[in-house]
Amino acid sequence: MNKGLKWVSILTTVGMFLVLIMGALVTKTGSADGCGNTWPLCHGKFAPLDSLESLIEYNHRLVSGIVGLLVTWQSVWAWRKLGHVRGVKFFAFFGFFLTFAQALLGAAAVVWGQSSAVLALHFGLSLTAFASVLLLTILVFEGSFFKSAALPPITGRAKSAIWLVTLYSYIVVYLGAYVRHTDSSFGCYTWPTCNGSWIPEMTGAAGIQFIHRLAALLFLIFMFALTVAILKHYKHRKDLYFGSLLALILTIAQILSGGYVVLSGLQLFPALLHNMIISALFGVLCYLCFQSLDQDQAFVETKKESMLG
Repeated sequence: MNKGLKWVSILTTVGMFLVLIMGALVTKTGSADGCGNTWPLCHGKFAPLDSLESLIEYNHRLVSGIVGLLVTWQSVWAWRKLGHVRGVKFFAFFGFFLTFAQALLGAAAVVWGQSSAVLALHFGLSLTAFASVLLLTILVFEGSFFKSAALPPITGRAKSAIWLVTLYSYIVVYLGAYVRHTDSSFGCYTWPTCNGSWIPEMTGAAGIQFIHRLAALLFLIFMFALTVAILKHYKHRKDLYFGSLLALILTIAQILSGGYVVLSGLQLFPALLHNMIISALFGVLCYLCFQSLDQDQAFVETKKESMLG
């Protein structure tokens, strides 16, 4: 059932992940101006081969355009076929909306130029669009790989904790993107210290980099506390149990990969790995947020059915 939709959803999710990585490749290789200030063409051409930078930027645009069509296809198909399923319409709409919002923001940055703060927002929108597509794909697969059963509710306090940690992760992600777009990645050339000091002067690139590191450390503490609480109180919620464990593992991997970026001298592979991990981590956190939403009525009805049966 809906086999075609499942394949489209897989392709769309993989495509969105690829767009995120290609966007990071554009930034890390300094290819953002590879096509000058023209969009969607590149120096007025459809397939320029003037330089490596133009090739990287043009391929990023090309893949983004194809994935944009896939997102539209997935959103419309899921809305029509599975619109009755909880969450499908929401993620179908926001996946579509955010994908094209970040594309327009990227185009505006090429044509008119943007500040580092706005360019960092571009990555944040792309990450949120990826999470929306990922969650829509999970909903498409419910009933096969994922269970579609009503789940026992969690407390308002636990729900708030999950959402606050996820929102804070977005702030950390934004700071990381801001570090890249302000060329502050090597503001601290040692790790875990910053230029040999645990607390450097809070100015320039070192200050920007140190604030990001401090925010990441706080996130690790928050994620650890959240995971311990879920493991202690919600063993019966396998979605939250394993989801929080995965999120904690990815958080640790993210911090270590950040150190790897610095210790490698900002080489390309560690930087791309850093982006891959944060994309996966944010997707898992958004899944936890969705799973934390109220399912009280569905759970009560399921319990009644089991008692009557």
